[in-house]
Amino acid sequence: MDHRLLELLVCPLCKGPLDYLRPPQQEAHELVCHHDKLAFPVRDGIPVMLVNEARDLNASDPSDTDPDTLP
Repeated sequence: MDHRLLELLVCPLCKGPLDYLRPPQQEAHELVCHHDKLAFPVRDGIPVMLVNEARDLNASDPSDTDPDTLP
């Protein structure tokens, strides 16, 4: 993805900055908003900035779970 485009893109919810994660950091290309805990997919080099297409980081990140609080 073009570096200039990355500088212009912001989260559609909070208008905050996005981090571009790609392999080998993770298996898929995504733009991540740490404030809203959402990951927006990048398909064929095109960012999909729709909230209903975003992955919820809270729901899929097992590192957020504290093993001491599990039943």
